[in-house]
Amino acid sequence: MAGRKRDSVQPLPGHWLLQDAKARFSELVRRAHAEGPQHVTVHGRDEVVILSAAEFQRLKGGATGQRLIEIMREATDPELEFDVEPVRDPAPLRDVVF
Repeated sequence: MAGRKRDSVQPLPGHWLLQDAKARFSELVRRAHAEGPQHVTVHGRDEVVILSAAEFQRLKGGATGQRLIEIMREATDPELEFDVEPVRDPAPLRDVVF
């Protein structure tokens, strides 16, 4: 066998075959920054999505988890009372021998 034939089906815009993503990585990075998330497929399935660092930080939110709380509040039925407050359980006490 001389080699695998590439699929004749072209990926959708914003989707890359793995071998194309490897060969054209600089372009992939530029497009993620300019056009938004870029999907990399392996055997026809999405395996990873390349995001700009700014988009990743926006989605991730701060280390406080505030973005997750905002998403949960936005997804909640306004008729329901849903309040997210951190619950702080006291640390368990241990016997200490002096």
